[in-house]
Amino acid sequence: MASIFSKIIAGEIPAYKIAEDDHYYAFLDIQPLSLGHTLVVPKQEVDYIFDLEESTYIGLQLFAKSVAERLKKAFPGKRIGVAVIGLEVPHAHIHLIPFSKVEEMNFSNKKLNLSKEEFVAIAEKIKSAN
Repeated sequence: MASIFSKIIAGEIPAYKIAEDDHYYAFLDIQPLSLGHTLVVPKQEVDYIFDLEESTYIGLQLFAKSVAERLKKAFPGKRIGVAVIGLEVPHAHIHLIPFSKVEEMNFSNKKLNLSKEEFVAIAEKIKSAN
């Protein structure tokens, strides 16, 4: 059975897409820790990030870096945090989280509750940050 991320990539479930190429896909997390919290995934469905083929893993990291550069321009905090947890969805993914204080990277924190309009505006802000 396809993961929710595979369904997003296939267009079966809507998402706020940030970037895409032939092998990778980036979209806003719908339960963000901060404005701009983005998920970066390989299109190939593999559960555990360290089970990815080496070339896919390296490509994922490079794709995430390009997305992080856009995030940094759109949300100029101190850093773009990187987290790989991988328990919520059985599809390798990287969290990119704009933050200024280390406490903001705590996944136990209350998630932001954003409207569809806010998500659309955030996605557009990131996509236009070149």
